[in-house]
Amino acid sequence: MENMRGSLFMVMAMAAFAVEDMFIKAAATEAAIGVVLTLLGLGGTLIFMMLTWRSGSSVLTRAMWSRAILIRSVCEMTGRVCFALAIALTPLSSASAILQASPLVVILGAAVIFGERVGMQRWLAIAVGFAGVLMIIRPGLEGFNPASLFAVISTLGFAGRDLATRAAPPALSNFQLGVCGFLVLIPSGILLQLVNGQALALDGWKMAPATAAQVLAAVLFGVAAYNALTIAMRTGEISVVTPFRYTRLLFALVLGMLVFHEQPDVMTVLGSVLIVGSGAYTLLQSRRLVAVSPSR
Repeated sequence: MENMRGSLFMVMAMAAFAVEDMFIKAAATEAAIGVVLTLLGLGGTLIFMMLTWRSGSSVLTRAMWSRAILIRSVCEMTGRVCFALAIALTPLSSASAILQASPLVVILGAAVIFGERVGMQRWLAIAVGFAGVLMIIRPGLEGFNPASLFAVISTLGFAGRDLATRAAPPALSNFQLGVCGFLVLIPSGILLQLVNGQALALDGWKMAPATAAQVLAAVLFGVAAYNALTIAMRTGEISVVTPFRYTRLLFALVLGMLVFHEQPDVMTVLGSVLIVGSGAYTLLQSRRLVAVSPSR
């Protein structure tokens, strides 16, 4: 029952994240990505702060300075910044396809850090998934886009965040974790503006009303997605819940084609099939192990 609940929340999170990505990409075509990230972090932080206060909890607690939360914040910053750059500079469908390798990294981390059992067949599935990533980014080939490496780095960042979420102190609520997650986006966005030399220029922070509306929509969907993801990663077994992250690719492909008129090439489609197929196989293996386990 817990696995089913966690899986459902994971699908909900992936749908909302795909819509958030769509609005971020749209806003980044008119405004600097640093501005978009800063406002996204500010909006998400304020919403989660209000939800925390409403639940009767303190926004800042000693548990937020635990090792797991500090590691989580660094991974969150890395994943968020790099993926925002990836979807701004590369097709949404390609960046999202590469991101689908993160469940495999999470399963790898679950085996190393939490001692979850990963058999030879799962290791093979992980290897196949990474082969799919290489087919999409095509390092060293004519179709290689250096900006796609941002998606690869974000994959590692998000995997680290999910693992750290599992290790987060139980005393921290999902809303408090949301505050931690969005708060790191504010300095991240400002840092990007500094790198671009626009942090001190007022014009660099201006945006049209339509763009501001897109950022607001990204905030709302981002908050919903983040909360659902946190619930998912704290419910059920990691190796069972995590593979449902692959549904994000389906949502991203549809939005990429409908909104941005993207047409993924053959290598991207084949790579995506390998990644999703390896994850689906891992999920089936997990369910089979649960079914035959005498303790259940």
